[in-house]
Amino acid sequence: MLVTEIFRSIQGEGTRAGLPCVFVRLTGCNLRCVWCDTAYAFYGGEKKTLEEVLREVHSLAAAPNGNACPPGSGRAIDLVEITGGEPLLQPEAVSLSAKLLAEGYTVMIETSGERFVGPEASGLPREVVKIVDVKCPDSGEFGKFDKRNLEAVDGKDEIKFVLASRRDFEFARDFTREHRLAGRVRQVIFSPVHADPAGGWPGLESRALAQWILEEGLPVRLGLQLHKFIWPGVERGV
Repeated sequence: MLVTEIFRSIQGEGTRAGLPCVFVRLTGCNLRCVWCDTAYAFYGGEKKTLEEVLREVHSLAAAPNGNACPPGSGRAIDLVEITGGEPLLQPEAVSLSAKLLAEGYTVMIETSGERFVGPEASGLPREVVKIVDVKCPDSGEFGKFDKRNLEAVDGKDEIKFVLASRRDFEFARDFTREHRLAGRVRQVIFSPVHADPAGGWPGLESRALAQWILEEGLPVRLGLQLHKFIWPGVERGV
């Protein structure tokens, strides 16, 4: 498989935010969101076998000084996220997730929502936690969401909207209500776009988004990217 990076960090997003996690970032994406903060994963990467990737994950997850958590696992980290780019462009992502599950890891896969994530098509094991984006109007990739994914997700999964504007918020609000997302998944997440330090795109103030969520009484989680507060300006490996 083609891999951009494998690293250990703090999970920055979603319902497991703040937990130690090993990330496998695969190379390649078929979408081009205006505000993408991982464009470095579009090209390049290094070819690795499934066995090589597994060895790197095991090494990063290993317990230092034998202090395993949970006890007896031999690991300090049991959480792995497969991300991109778009990881589902590579069939090996499915094999990797199955191997990791068999070894007792909690496995998440973050996908753009353009790929169908149902097991009958993607091959993803049902135990994989799916974090599925719905692209909003100002993403530049509006309308790419495969609505079959609404039936493919369940109570362990998450649906995420990345919001750049009030227009994006209103779309996400209406989509959440129309499709009763709060009853379909573990959590619906509204995440504001962070401004590009180089001036490539503006951000959405998290305070404004928080206020809109409260005013509308939405059953959603405000998702702030913790890694951008912990390591401001650092792009890779966090």
